[in-house]
Amino acid sequence: MKICVYGAGAIGAYMGAQLALAGAEVSFVARGAHLAAMQKNGVRLQIDGTERVVQVKCTSDPRELGPQDYVIVALKAHSVPSVVESMLPLFGPQTAVVTAVNGIPYWYFYRHGGAFEGSQLESVDPGAKQWNVLGPERAIGCVVYPAAEISEPGVIRHVYGKKFPIGEPSGEPTERTTKFHEIMVAAGFDAPIREKIRDEIWLKLWGNLCFNPISALTHATLDVITSHPGTRAVSRAMMLEAKAIADRFGVNFRVDVERRIDGAGAVGAHKTSMLQDLEAGRPMEIDPLLTVVQEMGRLVGQPTPTIDTVLPLIKLREQIAQSPAPVASEVVKAAA
Repeated sequence: MKICVYGAGAIGAYMGAQLALAGAEVSFVARGAHLAAMQKNGVRLQIDGTERVVQVKCTSDPRELGPQDYVIVALKAHSVPSVVESMLPLFGPQTAVVTAVNGIPYWYFYRHGGAFEGSQLESVDPGAKQWNVLGPERAIGCVVYPAAEISEPGVIRHVYGKKFPIGEPSGEPTERTTKFHEIMVAAGFDAPIREKIRDEIWLKLWGNLCFNPISALTHATLDVITSHPGTRAVSRAMMLEAKAIADRFGVNFRVDVERRIDGAGAVGAHKTSMLQDLEAGRPMEIDPLLTVVQEMGRLVGQPTPTIDTVLPLIKLREQIAQSPAPVASEVVKAAA
């Protein structure tokens, strides 16, 4: 089985290293110092108190790899549209695309049924680029629950978790999903096949859409956000707005709001991925986690007042973080 991980960062490299150890023919598409370190020394995976060195073919050029059975897209969601054409050499007639990204995926309304069947979401797939190039028919949904980090180039530290629920957009059992489930289990992952993968997507998104921006705005960790009365109240309001939208699309939440918040708090003093991106000077996953919920609310006429308030705040926070700091003379001139 040939599996390419496109975007072998912390989660992608963790998945790929474990899959390689399970016997899959794994390759990575990565870049920069991280790519160079993996090419030179292999992937150093720190997990369960040990370090494993895994040799995986690593490149920045997908043309070197050829058609794959599975392409695991493990990039930040906002990075995917700009690289979809470069994925084409990885595709054969039966290649499946496993979308291991946060937020609502580009294929969401494929085989969805109902009035919005086939709709595209501009906030996560501008110009329907992923829909048209990758194709929704290739997609297998995958929800990422574990946390990992790149402690230094080429070194992946597993923080917690091993759960990756997967499923077809249609909910139907397929051979390709079964085979992917089997290799994931062989790799030590918990990868249940969900008949309703969208329910799982929303359950993960439910927390991400509030905890991530609140953490980036306040620099607070999950335990603080969920225990502070004010930020807990804002989180609850955002989640209830999102639930009202998801309900309109037939989503079922298997836990209530309070339990979901408490579950996040139980993780402890953990920095969300959005806060980590902010501190590292990287773009943040705003559109796939917040803007898309607002867009889906507009589709069904469901108001989102709290999300509408938080969204411009976090977008401005990113804009300021990404802008070069003004020199002192410019600050004085502006003040004058």
